[in-house]
Amino acid sequence: MGNPNPRTNRRRSPRRPKNALQQTLGTVRTPASHPMAFEPNPEIDPENTVVYHTAETFVQPGQKVTMRDRLKFALDRAARSSPARLALGVFALFILLITSALMLPISTRSGEVPRFVDALFTATSAVCVTGLSVQDTITYWSVFGQAMIALGIAVGGLGIMTLSSILALAVSRRIGLAQKMLAASERKAESLGDVGMMLRAVIITSALCEGILFAVFFPRFLTLGEGTLEAAWHATFMSISTFNNAGFETIHQGLGHYVEDWWMLMPIAVGTTVGALGFPVVHDVWENLRRPSKWTLHTKLTLTTYGSLAAISAIVIPLNEWNNPRTFGSLTFSGKMANTVLGAVNTRSTGLSAVDISGMKRTTWLMQDIFMFIGGGSGSTAGGLKVTTVAVLILAFIAEARGNRDIEAFKRRIPTETIRVAVSIAIISTITVITAVWILMQMTAYSLDMLLFESVSAFGTVGLSTGIAMDPALADGPKYVFTALMFAGRTGTMTVAAALAMRQHLRLFRYPPESPAIG
Repeated sequence: MGNPNPRTNRRRSPRRPKNALQQTLGTVRTPASHPMAFEPNPEIDPENTVVYHTAETFVQPGQKVTMRDRLKFALDRAARSSPARLALGVFALFILLITSALMLPISTRSGEVPRFVDALFTATSAVCVTGLSVQDTITYWSVFGQAMIALGIAVGGLGIMTLSSILALAVSRRIGLAQKMLAASERKAESLGDVGMMLRAVIITSALCEGILFAVFFPRFLTLGEGTLEAAWHATFMSISTFNNAGFETIHQGLGHYVEDWWMLMPIAVGTTVGALGFPVVHDVWENLRRPSKWTLHTKLTLTTYGSLAAISAIVIPLNEWNNPRTFGSLTFSGKMANTVLGAVNTRSTGLSAVDISGMKRTTWLMQDIFMFIGGGSGSTAGGLKVTTVAVLILAFIAEARGNRDIEAFKRRIPTETIRVAVSIAIISTITVITAVWILMQMTAYSLDMLLFESVSAFGTVGLSTGIAMDPALADGPKYVFTALMFAGRTGTMTVAAALAMRQHLRLFRYPPESPAIG
């Protein structure tokens, strides 16, 4: 029987059919402020009036919601809505966990409890895959302490690559680059948004690369007279440290004792390169190994810029150090070539060097400052500005010098928004390093070139050192500054890029243009 009130009939809208989830679970009326609340889905609730989605609405009908489902949902929501906070929170939390483990008496060989600042410095260096250390890794830390450092490196490296890719996708969605970044491949943009799938892919890639490095290091340590278990542990630690560009080493007498050992140095150089290129590049190259034309613009820019910087390093460093008795001068030709290859890539991020960095010329330090500040590829374990950022800035300069309207590379046009983000990251990074150097100059009596080198190494998460970090006379204040630099260098450029892109908003008006005098 119809409703006798015609006014009510006119206001009533047709009942929308319930989907399968609503039929099983009923309409979920969760407040938007609820910690598990998710952005309403316009496909289910186009009017955005009834349903707030929670973990319960994203399971199969009748399936019980487990804690794993809730954690996965919360992680996915955080990665999509606040990737910058997720990156900062995860890294800060894990650094504190590793710091707590390193402060246990069983973490040191002597059984003493490390000072908090030393444990924090080491944990930050491990999780941020830097390699700077205030204590010798093999003589001060016990096997347990070394294991905690290796755990920090492994998880930090995985988290860095995963979260970098998530942040890169978040930035791309905001500035409209998703289709352009993936134009040359068949990958779907939303695949990077799937945290679980991305984590699994990165773990498989990392495990494969580290397994190959282990297979190379293990027999070498056996030939040095080490026992099977000791050689296996050292090979495991070095493979994790090398691939993740961490810069820590567990080699008796140090890497400098093997300055002419190709078997020891070449795996480090190769592992450093693969880790510094980044998962997106490695995945893209592997998927389109026989079709380079299908590579994304990101892959092409990364390989081109990284290769160019490596070639410049391989020329400049030997020219400066060839006859230096404290570095290359006392080596045979074979040893010089081995360290030339390693020196071409270790300033990207690895920080492992067989020659004494403190004995290098000041001109070499200056060139290494530049290379360390640039860093490696986006989405990799390397720090710094990233090679794609520098590539975009160089392309913008070339376009301006030629008078071109658009900034182009490999038959693709780079949007203006990308240039603005690149310039912003470069400016913020430069200000951060300059500020840190100024503070350190007030705290210490070291020379400007030494403090600049150490600061750039910390910010670029490289780990090369002139000897300041391990100086017993170094006060706590500078240690905290270097710790902050390592954390900022690892998370800063990612979070800044995401924050800048997410703050963009469309205005309905624009002010009239007027150009100030430039130059």
